Formats: sequence, C-alpha cells, structure tokens
Amino acid sequence: MPRKQFQPPAKMTEIRKVPKLPVEGKRNILITSALPYVNNVPHLGNIIGCVLSADVFARYCRLRGYNAIYICGTDEYGTATETKALEENCSPKEICDKYHVIHKEVYDWFDISFDEFGRTSSPEQTEVCQAIFKKIHENNWLSEDTLQQLYCDTCKKFLADRLVEGTCPIPGCEYDSARGDQCEKCGNLLNPTELKIPRCKVCRNSPRICDTDHLFLELPLLKDKLEKYINEMSVAGSWSQNAIQTTNSWFKMGLKKRCITRDLKWGVPVPHEKYSDKVFYVWFDAPIGYISITASYTRDWEKWWKNPENVELFQFMGKDNVPFHTVMFPSTLLGTDQNWTLMKTISVTEYLNYEAGKFSKSKGVGVFGNDAKDTTIPVEVWRYYLLTNRPEVSDTLFTWSDLQAKLNTELLNNLGNFVNRVLSFIAKPAGQGYDSIIPTVPDDVSDDSHDPTKKLASKVAAYLEQYIEAMEKVKLKQGLKIAMSISGEGNAYLQETEFWRLYKQNQSLCSLVMKTAAGVVYLLACLLEPFMPSFSLEVFKQLNLSTEIHLSLSDDKGDVDRVRRPWDLLSAGHKIGTPKPLFRELKDEDVEFYRKKFEGSQADRVLRAEAEAAENVAAQLKKTKVSDGTGKKKSGAKSAAKSSNEAKNKAAAEPDISITRLDIRVGLIKKAEKHPDADSLYVEEIDVGEEQTRTVVSGLVKYIPLDEMQNRKVCVLCNLKPASMRGIKSQAMVLAASNDDHTKVELVEPPSSASVGERITFPGHEGSPDELLNPKKKVWETLQVDLHSNEKLEACYKNIPLTTSAGICTVSSISNGSIR
Repeated sequence: MPRKQFQPPAKMTEIRKVPKLPVEGKRNILITSALPYVNNVPHLGNIIGCVLSADVFARYCRLRGYNAIYICGTDEYGTATETKALEENCSPKEICDKYHVIHKEVYDWFDISFDEFGRTSSPEQTEVCQAIFKKIHENNWLSEDTLQQLYCDTCKKFLADRLVEGTCPIPGCEYDSARGDQCEKCGNLLNPTELKIPRCKVCRNSPRICDTDHLFLELPLLKDKLEKYINEMSVAGSWSQNAIQTTNSWFKMGLKKRCITRDLKWGVPVPHEKYSDKVFYVWFDAPIGYISITASYTRDWEKWWKNPENVELFQFMGKDNVPFHTVMFPSTLLGTDQNWTLMKTISVTEYLNYEAGKFSKSKGVGVFGNDAKDTTIPVEVWRYYLLTNRPEVSDTLFTWSDLQAKLNTELLNNLGNFVNRVLSFIAKPAGQGYDSIIPTVPDDVSDDSHDPTKKLASKVAAYLEQYIEAMEKVKLKQGLKIAMSISGEGNAYLQETEFWRLYKQNQSLCSLVMKTAAGVVYLLACLLEPFMPSFSLEVFKQLNLSTEIHLSLSDDKGDVDRVRRPWDLLSAGHKIGTPKPLFRELKDEDVEFYRKKFEGSQADRVLRAEAEAAENVAAQLKKTKVSDGTGKKKSGAKSAAKSSNEAKNKAAAEPDISITRLDIRVGLIKKAEKHPDADSLYVEEIDVGEEQTRTVVSGLVKYIPLDEMQNRKVCVLCNLKPASMRGIKSQAMVLAASNDDHTKVELVEPPSSASVGERITFPGHEGSPDELLNPKKKVWETLQVDLHSNEKLEACYKNIPLTTSAGICTVSSISNGSIR
C-alpha cells in the first residue's frame, strides 16, 4: 500500500499569524475560492473545483514572493441549511457548527493553506452585508415587487422551494415526489407553484398560494456600469472562455431584476422596516462572505477590498457559480458607488465525474473528502491526481485504475525514482558514493565543457519560463505537467551520463553530474510545492534544508536566475539527510478493494456495512454457541474435532503458497512499441505458445532501448490477473532484475534455444500452476521476495535456478539483484 504522508510538526493552518496587509511597491494578490456549502461533506469534485485549485495558486504566489492572502469559509445561510436541519432534527446553527468542523478537518488533511477559513454566519457578515445593502438602497438600485408563493397554514410560514414536494407537471413524467425547484426524475427545473397536489415536506399538509412582497436588485439599470467592468477586466484578467461564454449568455437573454430577499428565518436580516421579517437571498449575501471573512481576518480589511489600484483579486469556482461572480456580485458592489476591489481573474472548472456517473452531494455518489482521508493513499497522491485531472476546459473523469496508473508510472517510476536515485547515491559511503555530502566540483571540470550538463541546464531554464508563464495565467494543469517534465529530463540525464560508471572512471566529472542532479531535485521540490506540499516537505527533509529559508522562486532574491545553473543550487559540502522512497506502488487488489468500497451511494455503503456487521455477529454467535436447543451443552471434544476437520478441509481447499503455482513461460517478443499515453511504458506483443499473442505493458523505457526489445526471448509470468495500464490491458508480466537502488534493470533471459511457450521449472519442486493467481491471497507477492539473481548471474528462486529444457535462465550483469 502507498506510504502514509509525512506530517510536519505543525500545519500552517493551525498557527495564527499576524494578518498580512497590502504593501506599497509589492504585488498584492487577494485570492478567494467559492464558499463550500455547509450542509454536507465536500466530495473530490468540490475540492478540485474551488479550494484545491485556489490553494495551488496561493502557494505559487508565496513561492514567487508575492504578498498574497487566501480567503475562504463555509456558506451557511439559506434554504438548504434549514432543510438539512429538519432532516437531522436540530437547529440550522447546530448543522452549521457540525459541518463547519467537518469541512475544516477535510481541508486541513488536504493541506489547504487558507490565511483565513471563516463562516458566513458571523457578526461581521451581518455588518458588512447590511452596510452594502443600505448603500445600494440609498443609490436607488432596488425595487419592490409581489411574488406568489406557497404558504403552509399549519407551519405558519412561506415555504422555500425545497420544502415543497408534489407531482411533476411535465407531461409524461408526473413523478409524485418532485421538489419545488426541480424534478429528480425528469431533471426539469420547476417553480413550486407549478407542482400538482403540492404538500409541505414538514407537516405533509397542502399549502396555498399567497402573495408576498420582496426586494429586487435592478440589474438592467446597472447594465452600463457592469458591461464597462466586464469588457475591461475580462481582457486584463485573461478570463477563461467558459467564464466569458456564461457571462455573455446572461446579457443575450437580457438582464432581469433579481430578487434578493427570502421568507426565511435563517440568514442575514434585512435592515428595512417593511422587510424586517425576511432575510437576504443566499446568492446575494454569500459572495459578500469573502469580504466579511477578510474582516474576521483583519480589522483593516478595507485595505484589501477597497484598494483596486494596489490589489489584484483572483477568484476560483466551478462553472455553475460563474454568473453570480461575473454579474451578480460585481453589480452589487458597483451599486454602492464605492471604490471596491473587483475581480481581475476568474478561474473556472468544469465537472469532475466519478467512474461511470457524476459526483453528487445530494445522492452521496463518489469519493468524499473524509473517504480520501480514511484510505491509506497519502494526500500528495490525491492532490497530484486531482490536479492532473483538473477539468479546465471540459469535464474529466475520476477512475481508480487511472489513479493507480498515474501513481505507479508518473509519481513512483518517474519523480520518486529520480529523487531517490540521486540522493541514495550521494548518501552511499565514500568509495561508493559521497558519504551524504554534496560534492565539490574540481577546477579542472567546467559545466560549459560537459555537453549533457549544458543541455540539461538549457532545457531546465526553458521549462522554468514555461512553468511561470502557465502559472501566472492560472493554467495549473499545464504548470504541473511542465514541472514533471523536468523530472523526466533528470532521469534521462542520469541514464545518458551513466553516473555509476562515471564515479569509477572520472570522479571529477561525476561530481559535476551529481551536484547538478541534486540541484534539479531541489528545484523540483520548489516547483511542485504548490501541487504536493507534503512531498516537498519530505524532499526538503531528505535534503536537510529549511523550507522557511530555501523554498523560494523569487525574482527579488535572484532565485529564478540561479535555476539556469542547477549545479549552483546546492552548496558543496552541505550534508543531506537520510534518503528513503517517496512513493509506494498501488496494487491491483488495492484498486479493486477501493472500487468496491466506494461503489454506489453513501446510503448504499451504510447498508452494506450494516449487513456485513450483521453477518459477522451471526458468524461469531455460531462459533460461540454452547447449547443444542435442549439445554445440554455440546461436547468440547466434538466441537474441537469439528473445528479441526474444518481447518483441514480449509487447508485442503487452499493449497500452500509454492513456487509451482506460478505459470512462468518462455516468451518471444514479436513487436514492442512505446505506450501512446505513457512515456515510461512499452507495449509488447508476446508469443507464449498460445493461439494468439499476449499484450504486455512494461515500465522499461528508461532502462532498455526500444531496438533491444524487438524479437528477443524473455521470461513471462502468465497467470497474474490482467490489469489496465493507462488504458491498455496488460495480460502478463515480463520478468526483469534490478540492482539495489533501481538505477539498472535487465531482462531475465531464457537460453536462446529454449522453446517458445515451454514452462520454466524449479528442480525439486513439482506441481501445476494456478489458472489465475488470486490477488487477495498475495501468492505472487509472497514468492517474489525470494526471486533474485546470484553471483553467477543465474535467475533463482531461493537457491534454485529458473530452468528450461535448454538450460538455466540468466541476467546480463546484475548479481544479487531483485527479480520481479
């Protein structure tokens, strides 16, 4: 299973710091993400859609030395909270208190670095919201109108949309439990007064239609101010195409006045004598929450929010929130005629879908924040996967097999492999490595004269420019891809220079190579910190560096310029810490376990868990039964005999884990090519003596040239469970040997005259192989630890060679290597 994440001594979010204020002459950036609604646990789609994306940008800004703050909090008012409170038989405040804590715990686990994570039910929210309303009212941007609404005489209140249900009015549907705002069966949006046979969800009685007066924001009157702002800022802030299209669609349909009050009790009271029994509509007051939460952060909040000359506002959200931030919220602020800091850049995501369907908070479908926390998959893997799948232009799909592929190939085999190879070699004792000391490059060696080092430096400098350009434009997925490309270049550099040979042949040049490679490790820890902060903390720990001092890509300190000389990024003589693997493989059986665990809805999972618990209790009762129903206790001897027989039968049904259970055959690679969607993988067509060849995916690109993979005999494990690798199903596994630090990998080769398809045997061990190995029994995992190459370069299980009719299987040069 993947390793547990590295935990720093204290999280930044737990340490109350002196509030930051805008600084003259610096770039001041105010960052917000859509306030998550507090009536449920956030799912992965919510997390990538707002808080995680904003966190990456906030961390990038800090990395660059900008003066940035990140503001967020729970959106707590409105109908949905009241409805949830009714469901859980408690007050709206109790619901908000409960779920605010749950949200905070989830975001803390995901390493979200808020400067302030507040709540819209705060006194500051009431104060700021009412002050803005009064200014709009004074400036005559409001109007009054009468609406028809359902009123329940039993509950003595007007019913919000979600507190009404009835028969859907859409012809052909007529679903009898349609909600007042939408029918879940046909999907059509509804008005509660359109429902047939409406009923109150609380008392089940029929409500009646009544007139009720409300206040409206006159968007048509504010159109000129709003259009001027949008035309200027959409260009200056490089708004995404989906944000521009959604905003323009509101103008094409014609701006209409928007009701800003509701007949509810839970919300910000309207400071108007006629409407004192009403509260503000949640979409009027929720965006104001950004301001009020900043007011909770600092009493000098106006220096951020009324300072457009010196502050840039970046806002992150899902596509369904766009019009409220590009039309409603700016109109509200423009209507005050005050000098507000209006949004410069909006970053919008489409939807992240789950396996075959959609994430859904209301239906409990998908992986939720607390689910991720309860797996053994570390947070840096979750963050990486969500960000590589960030739905920036179109909807994207979360699948467990894709998460497995990205972890095993991109994080483990690419990034983790590069960092570990470099630091492990430096940590080796003198005579084998550098005794954990960053080497000094002798005067007789020049980076300009070593072509591979010069080329690497040029590529890294170009990638850094691309990374900064992408991140400045909030193209986060592209920024991550660029950073990971540097890791790929690092691996290629190690292979090209063959540092393990160079150490023996030219130590001066090897010192340059390893000092350069260590600099690239440091650079990767910096570039990837916005995306995977726990990964970067662990790398800094292994480098024995302080993040407070060294984590920077600031122009002011000249850090960006230094990157052009990666051999200068770490000082010669610096002693590194203890290297260890950064990622662990996610196995097929783990993927299958998680897929089953999280299938269906949360309600389905609860029912499954309850059923399993009942089965366990029944089984336990059966085991501990002491009476046969006549009042006589069963004989202990008989029970013992029965248990013994059951154990024997079970043992007979489950064979011992013996090497003969593996179906290893001589195979011939008929064709090999690079995987179309994975730089580190080959796809081979291998003849194993069957009617058709088998497709096999192998992570050997970095170790064996493509031309050496063609038309050669290999040892193939044929009875592993097939697994998808980046969209291609691998139907077997090619055996290969690797040295201790995984810097060298070689194929296990049968004798050239061995027959294709013949089974490889182990003298002294007889038996038939399993048709298919059961991954839950971990047969392969148990046996693999004893597969190795010996001093004679023979491939062995323990001390028994892998044998064919033509002789023993061997490796080229790796002695005492691990085979898998």
